[in-house]
Amino acid sequence: MYQPKDSAKSPRFCGVRTFMRLEQIRTTDDVDFVVVGVPFDTAASYRTGQRNGPQHIRNFSVLLRPYNPDMDINIFDYCSGVDYGDVDVIPGNIHRTYDNMVEELTPIVEKGIIPIIMGGDHSITLGSLRAFYNQYGPIALVHFDSHGDTWDNYYGEKYMHGTPFRRAVEEGLLDVDHSIQVGMRGPLYSINDIEDARDLGFEVIPMREVRQIGFNEVMKRIHERVGDRPVFVTYDIDFVDPAYAPGTGTPEVGGPTSFEALEYVRGLDGLNIVGFDLVEVLPSYDSNEITAVLASSVMFEMITLTALKKKRKLLTKDTVVQGKEVNIQDSKY
Repeated sequence: MYQPKDSAKSPRFCGVRTFMRLEQIRTTDDVDFVVVGVPFDTAASYRTGQRNGPQHIRNFSVLLRPYNPDMDINIFDYCSGVDYGDVDVIPGNIHRTYDNMVEELTPIVEKGIIPIIMGGDHSITLGSLRAFYNQYGPIALVHFDSHGDTWDNYYGEKYMHGTPFRRAVEEGLLDVDHSIQVGMRGPLYSINDIEDARDLGFEVIPMREVRQIGFNEVMKRIHERVGDRPVFVTYDIDFVDPAYAPGTGTPEVGGPTSFEALEYVRGLDGLNIVGFDLVEVLPSYDSNEITAVLASSVMFEMITLTALKKKRKLLTKDTVVQGKEVNIQDSKY
């Protein structure tokens, strides 16, 4: 059973920095989740430096503790996890980086281990989806972002951080009928920047509509859209308003608060989540590390969902809780 060092016994400034002070070991034995960095940023279109995002998140994550009071669970009562380290990316070569990602993620995915992936720019998600496709076939996608990332190209280039989900649809990696994008906002080149995603098959809830219909309705639509399909959750930190997450490459005002940012992850409880990523953290623009605080907390909530899923499975094996059979899809949403 792998779990973090106890910071009541070992000061947080001691030892090599890993996510949440987990052991840094490449293993697929006796683990339910692994934290993986993909420090690639040469598909970014404006600000770069996202390659330093994984270590920046790790540096702050040492403040995380194992008990989640909002979800009422101690993660490591149910889960074992490690910091798996980073994929060996190839700076400037996105295709070889994708190949490395598939090679590194495949043994993790094949064993049903949940990878919690840190970018890197958003182009890396295409590599993750290729690995998941090899195991599950087309999977559902829940995408939190201020941009749809369904452009056909940037500067004539097909593989950039604004194009991964068009490529994923073209490659048949996604079950688009059960995929949804949430939070899109900001100035666009044309109406097609939103409508193209819908034409590809995604349900899209722009940020203005999020505010109009409210959190509970958004979560209801996510759950109804995804159903019981295996789902990958991708979370661009620029989904959050830059007042709460300034350390990113293409910030857009008018987004969620940090509290809301966490609630959107918590609200995914009950989905059949097989993997997560969090992308586009850019340390050089991160005033007082507030983006790292939020990013590490979002990942903590992602790991919490893994623990809740494991707890629910353990309870449903052969028990009845309080006179009612527990349903693995039970959720307050």
